[in-house]
Amino acid sequence: MVIDPSTEKGARVAARLRDEIVAWLVTVAPDGTPVPTPVWFLWDGETLLVYSQPEKPKLRNIAANPSVAVALRTDALGDDLVVITGEAAVDASAPVALELPRYIEKYAEEIARLGSNPDEFSAGYSVPIRIRPTRLRA
Repeated sequence: MVIDPSTEKGARVAARLRDEIVAWLVTVAPDGTPVPTPVWFLWDGETLLVYSQPEKPKLRNIAANPSVAVALRTDALGDDLVVITGEAAVDASAPVALELPRYIEKYAEEIARLGSNPDEFSAGYSVPIRIRPTRLRA
């Protein structure tokens, strides 16, 4: 287990993954350029689930190279670092966002702030990406 919530560090990281709203998903473009993109996510204790709009560069990047990094914000001094590296793939078996009450609850205010609702959000961000952590820096 990459993130062990029974340890002090693992518990802190798990809490941040549960509570943080935005993470930076870094994919790799075909020319090798790292491509950071802010994303919303849901941590289930083992994997991160991200929803994407179809035809986005991150999807093409993941299809070509599934190695990714996910970074959470640090404090003003660069402390409280959380960077997860892992493997990402489109997960056709994942439910749509609307069918995940924890996801909709976590992002209800943000979805509304965008002038949307859970139905519209789920229809627009219809491609689930599952990220399996392989390494943690914290």
